[in-house]
Amino acid sequence: MLHLRLIVPADRTEAVVRTIEKTVGTTHLVVLPGAARDPAGDVVMCDVAREAGDGLLGELRGLGLDETGSIAVENIDLSLSKRADTAEEEAPGEGADAVLWEQLADATHEESTLSATYLAFLVIATMIAACGVVLDNAILIVGAMAVGPEFGPLAGLCTALVRRAPRLAARSAIALLVGFAAAMALTTGFSIAMDAVGLFGRDMLERARPNTDFIWKPDMFSFAVAVLAGIAGTLSLTSAKSGALVGVAISVTTVPAAANAAVALGYGEIDQMWGSTEQLLLNLVGIVVAGTLTLGVQKVLWGRRG
Repeated sequence: MLHLRLIVPADRTEAVVRTIEKTVGTTHLVVLPGAARDPAGDVVMCDVAREAGDGLLGELRGLGLDETGSIAVENIDLSLSKRADTAEEEAPGEGADAVLWEQLADATHEESTLSATYLAFLVIATMIAACGVVLDNAILIVGAMAVGPEFGPLAGLCTALVRRAPRLAARSAIALLVGFAAAMALTTGFSIAMDAVGLFGRDMLERARPNTDFIWKPDMFSFAVAVLAGIAGTLSLTSAKSGALVGVAISVTTVPAAANAAVALGYGEIDQMWGSTEQLLLNLVGIVVAGTLTLGVQKVLWGRRG
């Protein structure tokens, strides 16, 4: 269930209440006349089944409530109410399959912004991965994958393509391009510094690395895994099961590939650098294609259900 808290101009309260009452899957409607001060108006609250939430939010925005008042949405972790149970049963479809497009757009907007925190996490993850590829340490590689924040702008790009949002697409693309470029440049400098103090060495990069040499040797398995990870990551976002994102993060070879390319560039190992870059691009393309198609299918299927 979702809880909606609305600030409504007094002259639109009746229309908002009618909209809520006619929506199948709503319950616990509360109207507090004159309770809002900034902006001034009435406070309207209700609970709605997740599968009916997207349609209700669309109608509320159609009434201009997002411009003249406020729409706040919260997830209800526990609701002990027969009315709530009845509302969920009456709402068509399953809550786990419902896509809240406004919530998805808001989440991906935040995650796809090129911020100092995003850059810091991506740079740190790439440097950790650089240590992993040089030491041929799979544990460090997995750790770097988990730290990397790159799935946010990838999801943002997928959402932008499905919703035809050019600004979100541009923001996501900039976050990816600038983020990886900065991370690889700084990691190249990091590897040179580590070499200067004797912690990295060319021989460590050139020797056999059975645990990590797949990073710069891309094949169709790399693309297949990226596609599956893109599907799983997108489903985890739209169904609010964010725990699956951890598994997605450690199943794709974006950050390790960027790290291996950066270290190889520092040592002039052109073959490894190009192989790693190809691995990186293959994973990025696979995730975007799979994520976009997954969102497109969800949009079509949920639209038919509605």
